[in-house]
Amino acid sequence: MVRTILITGASSGIGRALALHYAGAGRVLALLGRNVERLEAVAVECRKLGADVRTGVTDVCRRDETMKWIEDFDRASPIDLLIANAGIMEGTPPGGDIEHSDAAYGLMQINVLGVLNTVQPVLPAMMERGRGHIAIVSSLAGFLPLPDAPSYSASKSAIMNYGLSLRALLAPRGIGVSVVCPGYVETPMMLRESGAKPSKMAAEKAAVLISRGIARNRPLIVFPFFFALVTRMSALLPDRIRRWTMRPFRFTVSPPN
Repeated sequence: MVRTILITGASSGIGRALALHYAGAGRVLALLGRNVERLEAVAVECRKLGADVRTGVTDVCRRDETMKWIEDFDRASPIDLLIANAGIMEGTPPGGDIEHSDAAYGLMQINVLGVLNTVQPVLPAMMERGRGHIAIVSSLAGFLPLPDAPSYSASKSAIMNYGLSLRALLAPRGIGVSVVCPGYVETPMMLRESGAKPSKMAAEKAAVLISRGIARNRPLIVFPFFFALVTRMSALLPDRIRRWTMRPFRFTVSPPN
């Protein structure tokens, strides 16, 4: 039974939706995020649903701090399910030609190293226990290089391969690993992006699909189906044709509020 769940990036978007989805009597939730007010608001909602909630206000880029928090929590309440969800979006700013260097470096710190800082501390304990599940939130952008978001595409591809490699390594030890690759989900992060957003869905629906895929120990949890299919097929096209087909989907990314 999945009793204890740790979720990073839990203060908004998909992380918040997952926290509310899993909240219930008998559940212990560890919610990590950077915004203390929003994080506590999510915790209050989850407690009303019956969950025992612990919060940690931390930046996943801070390796020592993040790893210590997770290790300490796991010793007190062994983690059954870890969801590495924290991540940000950057890209070509309005009126610009390419994403800013500082934004690109900062994104890689959070989206890639932040995932490692979240996952690595639980591996020894899960391997010793011979059970557990890890879900890493990537993106459909991990399959397809987006010209307006090169660092974002690279980060999501990196953690997809990291997760699938871990899955192959840990399966014999009784540990499941799933990589989540959503399309457009209605979150504050999505609102920063201009341009077309085909097949966008509510964060609550995304949480249902993610939890269902985790329960079935799927290697890749990819949705929505048709948009995901088109994206994965586009990735197989010759470079010149792929770039031509992506012209209608160019976008810019506004600075965070």
